[in-house]
Amino acid sequence: MSPRPLHFNAFVWPNGYHESAWRVVEDDVRGVLGLPYYANIARIAEAGLMDSIFLADNIAIAQYRATHLPQTQFDPISVLSALAAVTSNIGLIGTGSTTYSKPWELARRFATLDHLSGGRAGWNIVTTITPLVAAAFGEPAHPEHADRYAMAHEFVDVVTRAWDSWEDDAVVGDRAGGVWADRSKLHDPHFRGEYYNSEGVLPFPRSPQGRPVLVQAGQSAAGIGLAARYAELVFSGPPTLEAAADFRTDLHAQVVAAGRDPEHVLVMPALMITLGGTEAEAQDRARQLEELASPDFRWQNALYTAGLDPDAYDPDAPLSAELLSGPAPSSRAEQLFAAARARPDASLRELTDQTSGGAGQMHFIGTPDQLADHVIRWQDAGAVDGFTIMGSTLPYELSTFVDHVVPILQRRGRYRTEYAGSTLRDHLGLQRPSVNH
Repeated sequence: MSPRPLHFNAFVWPNGYHESAWRVVEDDVRGVLGLPYYANIARIAEAGLMDSIFLADNIAIAQYRATHLPQTQFDPISVLSALAAVTSNIGLIGTGSTTYSKPWELARRFATLDHLSGGRAGWNIVTTITPLVAAAFGEPAHPEHADRYAMAHEFVDVVTRAWDSWEDDAVVGDRAGGVWADRSKLHDPHFRGEYYNSEGVLPFPRSPQGRPVLVQAGQSAAGIGLAARYAELVFSGPPTLEAAADFRTDLHAQVVAAGRDPEHVLVMPALMITLGGTEAEAQDRARQLEELASPDFRWQNALYTAGLDPDAYDPDAPLSAELLSGPAPSSRAEQLFAAARARPDASLRELTDQTSGGAGQMHFIGTPDQLADHVIRWQDAGAVDGFTIMGSTLPYELSTFVDHVVPILQRRGRYRTEYAGSTLRDHLGLQRPSVNH
């Protein structure tokens, strides 16, 4: 039996995913604030026949990040809509928060993108943990972990009902009879839940994919449960081969328990890459990035990505026993708390000084041939269906991946030589969902 084709998603970040990337690339430091930067990345990824590009989102930022990183947290839908006009095939995935959005409004925005792109939209479902976002929205605090995920389940239900509020054949276009659409094929969601109530059909017909592709990246038990219930593409996964294989097996078991087909849930964990013509060259490139890294950024970012306020902690003191005995606000916080419990006398700075650039993602350093071997080995072990490629610098690493790694995988029969269709579902081999009322 031939192996299934690999899938790749390109993570778009200003200058690259490593925190020091902006200090080594030769581009204008303000170039990441304009559309040409994003359009170039999208075109490179499309030339490599990649399934999709992905824009993450931080709705509000901690001010320390402005010191250390380019800040370009634009509205993902606005950027992706612009990219829809300068690309033809590549999928367009953006993040949308279930904690600080309204479900009907989010459904409208992503369905709009699906229409404007000809069926290439995907929604990365996230719950928001950052206290700063609560303050930005005028809330005293964000909901607790369990509440955030209970809200998320109900939120996704509302969104999918809104997407299904028009039947596929509702538009009849009867000029002679004066009937544009058959009203009997419009269905109000009539949603009444614990957290949300929603009435009203979307103000346009069902989108080309029926529903944009549902994506999820949580690693906590609640996050995996959300993915098992709804996701068609999962970005998360542990950093070792054995753990990643176990993760995918467990996820698929939960998918089955939720009454879904695991063949319709692809696992594409994040993989930061630094490539060179030789392994030594790649190591030198990675070393240069690490030498420019800021220890102050590391400890602040560890707190921020865990859902904690960096300004509230002393980096030269251990995390308090009171904090460690309480509930962790996120899976990243659980990892940080576990490290602190293992080294109770270590300061926050000492706990985080060994973290590599990229907020804890896997970091591959090597040649294109070695990366191709790595990807195939993980696929053959049942750990992945592909990867979300995070270039440590951009566009260099992505261009190298497209120009050198893709041809190797094509020669080995592991990667497409052309797009099989025009929608993101076509690329991923996912079925078009039927209307569900």
